Amino acid sequence: MRKIILSFTLIFALAGLSGVSAQENQTIFQNRGIWRSGGYAAISNKFTTIDGQFANMPEIYGGWFINQRFLIGVAGAATTNFIRVPQIEQNFPARKMTYMYGQFGLMTEYVIASTRKVHFTANLMTGSGFTLQYDRRDLDDWDDWDDRYDHDDDARFFFVMEPGVQVEFNVLKWMRFSPGVSYRKAFNAKGNGLSDSDLSNISYNVTLKFGRF
Repeated sequence: MRKIILSFTLIFALAGLSGVSAQENQTIFQNRGIWRSGGYAAISNKFTTIDGQFANMPEIYGGWFINQRFLIGVAGAATTNFIRVPQIEQNFPARKMTYMYGQFGLMTEYVIASTRKVHFTANLMTGSGFTLQYDRRDLDDWDDWDDRYDHDDDARFFFVMEPGVQVEFNVLKWMRFSPGVSYRKAFNAKGNGLSDSDLSNISYNVTLKFGRF
C-alpha cells in the first residue's frame, strides 16, 4: 500500500513539475503584443521643499498608454513661488532674489488593475533638473511696468530622478484623480548656492488625468 501511495505521489509531482516548466513568463505586452493603445495627459501640483523652504511645483506629463498598464511619455515641472536666496548666495544684488527649480525628462508609469474604481500606480521620472536665481520684484509689483526684469542666465543643469506612487480613482471614463507621494533625488547639482541635499526631498501631489485609458 505504501508503494502505491509513493507511486501516485511521484506521478503527481512529475506532472506538476512538467506543468510549471511549460508555463511562460508573464510580461507587460504578453504574447498578444500591443492589444490596446491609448494615451492620457496629467496635470499635477506638487508640494515640496527646496533649501528647506516650501516650494509649490506644478507639473504636466503624458504619453502613450499601452495595454491599460504602462505609460511612456514626457514630463516637465517648475516651482512658482518665492524661495528666498540668502544674501551670501546671491549671484547679483537684487531686492527680492528667489530660487527657481525645474525638471523635465522621460516619464514612465505602471498602472495596477486599471479598470477597477480604486487602484494603484507607480511612476518614475528621469531626466534633467535645473536651478537659477531671479529677482521676483516684477512678479509681485505687477503694476510697476517700468521695472527691469533681472534674472540669472547662468542656469545649472544636473541629473534628477523621481520615483513615486499614487492611489488612483476612476472618476469618469476619461478622467482620473490621483493623489500621491514621490521622492526627488538630485545628482551633482552644483552652483547657485544649492546642493544635492538642498534639492532632494519628498513631494506630495494631487493629480488629474484626462485621456483614453
